[in-house]
This record gives sequence, C-alpha cells and structure tokens, in this order.
Amino acid sequence: MYKNFFKRLFDIVLSIIALPFWLIILIVFGPIIYFEDRGPIFYNAPRLGKNGKIFKMYKFRSMKMNAPDIRNKDGSTFNSEDDPRLTKIGRFIRKTSIDETPQLLNIIKGDMSIIGPRPDLPEHRKLYEGNEERKLEIRPGVTGYNQAYFRNTVSWKKRIQNDIYYIDNVSLWLDIKIFFKTILSVLKCEDVFITEDSNKMKKSEGINL
Repeated sequence: MYKNFFKRLFDIVLSIIALPFWLIILIVFGPIIYFEDRGPIFYNAPRLGKNGKIFKMYKFRSMKMNAPDIRNKDGSTFNSEDDPRLTKIGRFIRKTSIDETPQLLNIIKGDMSIIGPRPDLPEHRKLYEGNEERKLEIRPGVTGYNQAYFRNTVSWKKRIQNDIYYIDNVSLWLDIKIFFKTILSVLKCEDVFITEDSNKMKKSEGINL
C-alpha cells in the first residue's frame, strides 16, 4: 500500500510544502548562475524513468557553456572537485547539492520521487545485465539509498544492486531513514566528488576509471 499509493501522496504533499522555499533558492542562485557566463540557469538532462520512460530531469547548471561530456570507463558520468568544466558557482552548488533542487518540479510532475534510485542516462539501459533493469520498476529519486549511505564511493554497478535492494525493501521507515541520512550527508558535504580513495575502491571491484 505504501509503495503504490502513500509514497506518491507524500511526494506531492511534501513537494508543495517545499515549493516556496525552493523559489527563494531560485531567486538567490538563478541570477548568479546566469551572470557568471551569461548562460541558461537550468540544465535539462534526459534520464531513464519508471518503466524505462525517458524524461527531462531539471538541474541548476553547474558547468560552463558547451562543456564536453566526459564519462568514466564504466559508463558513469565523470565527477571531480577539480573538474575544469565547473563554473565557480557551479562548484559550490554541486558540493552543497543545491544543483539538484529543481528536481522538485520533476516530483510534482510525477517523473520522480523524493526517495528512489538515482536515474541513469538513457544509453545506460543497453548496459544493464541480469536483473539490473529492475532498477526501473519505481520512480527515480532526488535522493536514495545510494545517495544517503554511499554517494560517489561505490561503482555504478554496485549502485544498481543497492537500488534493487531498496526496491525490495521499500517502506515508510526506510524512506525516513534515507531522508535524514541525506540531510546529514549534505550538511557534511560527504563524498560529493570522486576521490582517489573511491577510485581505488572502484578498481578493487574490477571497474577502471
């Protein structure tokens, strides 16, 4: 009952409550993002949603205009604190996760949930193996089990298995724990960027960057 009804109800209610606060964030950071390089405020990224439906995920733009698309060898997106593609304000909003807050609009639209697997790129679907497509059984989340407990310290394939674990164990209590653990991780700015230690861990799992 929670997974199929109340989870969506809570998403809608909490998103509507949070909307005025997000508008304040937009008013503060929108002009800063624009005036740094006269580019658009938002970055609309195509992502895989529930049942494989492709949708536009909204983010505040953190990279310079026409920045090249750089990927890790496992297909995941490159993410580093010293990434030269980041703008000055982009580095700050990425580190504090402010860049993800426009996804509140995706929640209201029904593309995403507050808690769920982080959505993959559309081309990642052809890289799924075994039971990995099960990740698409529920709406992707603004945050989730991986974001709260591991962030960027585990490989993409390991994140998928963690997502499937979440899907098999989703409950109100688990979502509450993930929500507050995410807040703690964001306040501490933990594991936002891929570091040397996380690179070593990925290599130990057989995945090279």
